[in-house]
Amino acid sequence: MSVDFLTSVLENVDNPARINRDNASNIVLAQPELIKYLVDITFEVDNKLSIKAAWVLEWMCTHHGIENILPYLDIFSKHISEVHFDSAIRPCAKICEHLATAYTSKKENNTKKLLTQNHIDLLVETGFDWLITDQKIAVKAYTMNTLYLFGLQKDWIHSELEHIIRTKVIHESKGCEARGKKILGLIEKRSTF
Repeated sequence: MSVDFLTSVLENVDNPARINRDNASNIVLAQPELIKYLVDITFEVDNKLSIKAAWVLEWMCTHHGIENILPYLDIFSKHISEVHFDSAIRPCAKICEHLATAYTSKKENNTKKLLTQNHIDLLVETGFDWLITDQKIAVKAYTMNTLYLFGLQKDWIHSELEHIIRTKVIHESKGCEARGKKILGLIEKRSTF
């Protein structure tokens, strides 16, 4: 199977409806060599097809396991800051949240073994960029959670996150305010230990 085949699969994804993302991800999962092409297309950031690739990649990571992205952590973390279509940033932010959740899990897993400090630093840097730029509510919500989780390991993240939430994020919308207050509560609860 080739990148041309994957391109035709993605071109048939008319919209991000669950059925479309599920069908495309099942095709990719049936031929795992296509996952690398899917990641590559996700980061062809000026190509509109990258949006559909991001939808499918996120669906795979959400419904079939974060392990699907692990062999491509170098590419993912290195290029995530380049994604600029709103519809591609949201699924990438969700993948970041899944990575942070797996990394901070009490259970042993491959994410803990394969996600390096360099990967985390790149994801954190991109996350802070997303919080201070004009992004959709979902991106900010996923990102606040991602940064909170990675902040369990690096204290400076929580203080920076708290500052950005209080000075900027909670004033942007009702959704941002609600998630921001939730994250602030979690940070506060940790600091009282």
